[in-house]
Amino acid sequence: MHTDLVVLGGGPAGLAAGMYASRARISSVLIEKGQPGGQMAATEIVENYPGFVDPIYGAELSLKMEAHARKFGLEVVQADILSVEKEGKGFTLTDDSGTVYSCRALIIATGASPVKLGIPGELELAGKGVSYCAVCDGPFFRDFEVAVIGGGDSAVQEAVYLTRFATRVHLIHRRDELRALKELQEKAFGMPRIVIHWSHVPVEITGVREVEGIRIRSAKDGSEENLPVGGVFFYVGLKPSTEGLKDLVDTDYAGFILTDDTMATSTPGVFAAGDVRCKQLRQIATAVGDGATAAFSAQHYLEKL
Repeated sequence: MHTDLVVLGGGPAGLAAGMYASRARISSVLIEKGQPGGQMAATEIVENYPGFVDPIYGAELSLKMEAHARKFGLEVVQADILSVEKEGKGFTLTDDSGTVYSCRALIIATGASPVKLGIPGELELAGKGVSYCAVCDGPFFRDFEVAVIGGGDSAVQEAVYLTRFATRVHLIHRRDELRALKELQEKAFGMPRIVIHWSHVPVEITGVREVEGIRIRSAKDGSEENLPVGGVFFYVGLKPSTEGLKDLVDTDYAGFILTDDTMATSTPGVFAAGDVRCKQLRQIATAVGDGATAAFSAQHYLEKL
């Protein structure tokens, strides 16, 4: 399949890029390996996207964005891209079925995924009490005690959210102070259901068929404690989804793609948008802005060819 522009990734950044590109009459294909919407689709309620005064379900907002992009003729393909190679002034992408896509410009909007600690029980009990999305799985833990790992904005925000369901939320942080915004910290400190375990790290998640507890260790004296929880939620960072792309563009130390203000990368014709790029704030609103800018920049790049 040949097209002028391929948008790799169907989250809010990719959908916005695809919509703007198609509206500009650029021959475009959006390739997404899962369902359009990305992490937005897995978010229960979105309360901070401009224009929606009342909260909207993340899945509903995803469908609206996809429909809006398709309205202008964007083609959406479900495929898992395994490799991207530069060929002359264009690019070749190959998916897991062997299908080859060629384009003259590329927008990378593949997003990021939660970092896994790899402690015993984490992978074995994933989906059986271990989760990386409180808004997705929180309702399953009504009347349970749960643990949240981390001390940043996401960890504290989700710990607050989980108090809607859990009888107690154990917030486990390796330092003696949180990194979250002061406003979030104050909210958490004022909630009696949240118990903060300062200077502790998770050692093991226990249970056979489901989570039964978590063993934590003091970073100060090495003492250990077992917490009887039915769920464990991890918020220890994000990993950019750049498999097969690191040799194509420059990235920072963590693997996030470096761009300028036009979303251009180190490789001419390749642009990046959304959570996959090095940026300060990762929100739906900023992803949409990135996607619009990337499409506009790709349009001008293609016009110069």
